[in-house]
Amino acid sequence: MTSRVAEPSTRRAAGIVGLAVIASRVFGLIREQVFAAMFGAGKLLDVYIAAFQIPNLFRDLFAEGALSIAFTTLFTRTWDKDGEAPAWQLANLILTAMLVLMGALCLAAIAAAPWIVEVTNFGFHHVPGKFELAVRLTRVLFPFILFVSLAAAVMGMLNARHVFGVPASASTVFNIVSVIAGVAGAYAFDPAARAHPLHPAFGEQALLGVCLGVLLGGVAQLVMQLPSLLRLGFRFRWTFNPGDPRLAELWRLMWPSLIAAAAVQVNVLVNGMFASEINGGRSWLFCAFRLMQLPIGLFGVSLATATLPAVARAFSRGDMKGFGATAADSLRLAWFLSLPAAVGLAVLARPIIALIYQHGRFSAYDTHQTALALQAYALGLSGYAAIRVLVPCFFALGLPRTPLRVSLIGIGVNLALNLLNVFVLHFGHVGLALATSSVALTNFVQLLFALRKRVDLGALSSWIIYIGRCLAAAGVCGAVAFGLNALAEHATADRWLRALALVGAIGVSAGAYFAAARLLRLEETSQAWSMIRRRLPFLKGAA
Repeated sequence: MTSRVAEPSTRRAAGIVGLAVIASRVFGLIREQVFAAMFGAGKLLDVYIAAFQIPNLFRDLFAEGALSIAFTTLFTRTWDKDGEAPAWQLANLILTAMLVLMGALCLAAIAAAPWIVEVTNFGFHHVPGKFELAVRLTRVLFPFILFVSLAAAVMGMLNARHVFGVPASASTVFNIVSVIAGVAGAYAFDPAARAHPLHPAFGEQALLGVCLGVLLGGVAQLVMQLPSLLRLGFRFRWTFNPGDPRLAELWRLMWPSLIAAAAVQVNVLVNGMFASEINGGRSWLFCAFRLMQLPIGLFGVSLATATLPAVARAFSRGDMKGFGATAADSLRLAWFLSLPAAVGLAVLARPIIALIYQHGRFSAYDTHQTALALQAYALGLSGYAAIRVLVPCFFALGLPRTPLRVSLIGIGVNLALNLLNVFVLHFGHVGLALATSSVALTNFVQLLFALRKRVDLGALSSWIIYIGRCLAAAGVCGAVAFGLNALAEHATADRWLRALALVGAIGVSAGAYFAAARLLRLEETSQAWSMIRRRLPFLKGAA
């Protein structure tokens, strides 16, 4: 069978991936919504989040981060330079090494689970049985990293051969299978839930069933991609050769991104350690940050994807003026889009959280605590979006150590602020969210000033005026959103009518932002709308 495939257009591929990313985010939110309703914020949901955190961090570091990028780069280079057979040999070499390495890692983690939970969730000892349950479920969930790592490698091979739809949909399949298998497993493992299926009180055994369902979702994410890979002509052959120089080349490509990403994950682990002292703290922070990831993924990732090739081309031509103009335009657009999103999330935090999460055992008190965390996170949203734009600029300049250094400084800032906010100011889980936002803004400022030393990003006075106008337009957006939602809550107590009114308030306030931006002569209105339409292909025909 031939492996020759037609190369799709970049726009078409981006549209496919864009739809898949949106679907994955939506179904991921549904997955967490279902689990939050089943267990509520507290002991059980805290344990699930803690048990899934370590394998999920490894997924970010290896499977969907440094390993995936390095593997795709090396595989594509080998295919283009040496041909099909050497590329498949390379794939077998790396897949075999991954099976050995990740398999050994899983076995070691299962054996060391009590120490892992002790280091990352020492506060669980305060609630009887919470620590022991976390150890048990960490052992159940850790093999997830093996399946998702292999799935990421397969995705890299498919993307390199211009197959985008199936691998881009793999995360959506993971979320769907996790929910269906998790709920089924909860009923299967928990006799009390089966005794009252319409009004179940899910317990520890049900949580075990959910974790097994999530593990099955990881298997499904891998298996659903294999038929497409086989159609390209790949056949797996065990190829174990740890001394092969191509593995050294893979590591050489991996390590800078790996260390930079690890710095971010250290902050996540540190925040989790502090949150483990608060029963429900992990759950509130997790649910709040999940909502933060929606605008970051929608706008920040899009801008980063577009910025890197543009600035790289400008740098290769020696066009530093064009480099600075491109970076400045992307940065302006990041602030233009993220500021109203941050204001909207802060103003509508409580009704949004109530609509999405307040079901089943997730109480009004949990909604209140999660909303406070979301408001604190929203303060740093623009910093997150801007960092997504700035970091690719340093890679284009051949200066990857600058964002790495900034990330390492951020670890120290995060730890210091956590200690201050939790133990001195007694802000609890909200203090942890505030520390996260402060680190994002601090890192943004460091990166901005480091880049300004090398390229012209425009006069500081023009930036102050621009951000002031964006803040004024965002203020209009927030006032409209707050007013419309307050009117709706005063007019009706019906949950569905309030939900409909909330969606309407979001839409009208977004329109108010664009209108205010036009009045304030912000040129980014047209550019932002074009970008949103490209990112959301179903709006392609909208005027």
